[in-house]
Amino acid sequence: MGFHSKPTTFVGHVKIKVENLERSIQFYQEILGFDILEQTPSRAKLTTDGKTSILSLEQPENVIPKQGRTTGLYHFALLLPKRSDLANIVVHLSKKGIRFGSSDHLVSEALYLHDPDGNEIEIYIDRDSSEWTWNGEEVAMTVDPLDFEDLLKCIEPRNLWKGMPEDTVMGHIHLHVAELEKIEEFYVKGLGFDVINRYGGQALFLSTGKYHHHIGVNTWNGVGAPKPQENSVGMESFTLILPNEEAIKETIDNLQSIGVPVTEEGVRRITYDPSGNRIELAA
Repeated sequence: MGFHSKPTTFVGHVKIKVENLERSIQFYQEILGFDILEQTPSRAKLTTDGKTSILSLEQPENVIPKQGRTTGLYHFALLLPKRSDLANIVVHLSKKGIRFGSSDHLVSEALYLHDPDGNEIEIYIDRDSSEWTWNGEEVAMTVDPLDFEDLLKCIEPRNLWKGMPEDTVMGHIHLHVAELEKIEEFYVKGLGFDVINRYGGQALFLSTGKYHHHIGVNTWNGVGAPKPQENSVGMESFTLILPNEEAIKETIDNLQSIGVPVTEEGVRRITYDPSGNRIELAA
C-alpha cells in the first residue's frame, strides 16, 4: 500500500451524489460491505475500518438522474489488500445476482459494476509493482480478459466475503473531461502529477511515486463535453491527500502560477480542474 501513503500524493476520498440516500446506503452496506461512520438526513460517510471515510454519499435537494455526455465521474476505484479478497467478492456478487464486468490491465485485475444510480465502481487488486513493465517513463497497461479460473483458485473458504476489508483504500479515480491539453497542464504543472500512460489522444493516466495511476482522464463523452448540473447524480468532489501542509502551500502556488484559483471553505482548500471537476486539497 506504499502508493497510497506519504510521501505520495493520492486520492483519499470521493464524494458522490445519489437520488435516494437510503437506497444507496442499503446497496453500499449489503452489496459492498461498507459501514456507516456518520449520517445525516442527506449525507452519509462510509468506512471500512471504523475510523476513516474513503467514500461519502450525498442526496442533493431537487436531485436529478445522472446526465449523459458530460464531464465528471467515469468511475472511482476501490483497491483491495489481497487477491483472495477479489476472488471472494466475485463469488459474493455472483450469489447476490449483481452483474459486473472485468478486465486484466497487466498492472492490476479489476471488476466493474454500477450502484443504483449508475455511478460506476471499479474494485481491483494490484499485481506486485515488480511485475509491471515500463517503457521509459510509461507503464504498460491493457484491457485483457480476466482469468477467472486462475483468480478463483485464491478463494479462502474459511474467509468468505464479510464486507470490505478494513485495509481497503481509494485506489484511483477516473474522470470524464472536456479536453486533454489544459487538463494535462493542470494535473502536471499545477498538482505535480506525472503522465505515466497515454491512450492515443483520448486518455491520460497520471500518478505520483511511479504508481500505475492515481488519476485517469478521458474525452470519451466527447471533446467539449459540458459540466453536469449541480444537482445531478454523479461526483460531488474528490480529495487529494498531500504529504504535509508545506506541500499544499507549494501546490497552491503552482496552481496560481498557471491561473487556477484555490478557495478556502472553512478549513477546506478547494480547486477545480479545467473541466469543472471539484477537488479538495488535504494533508
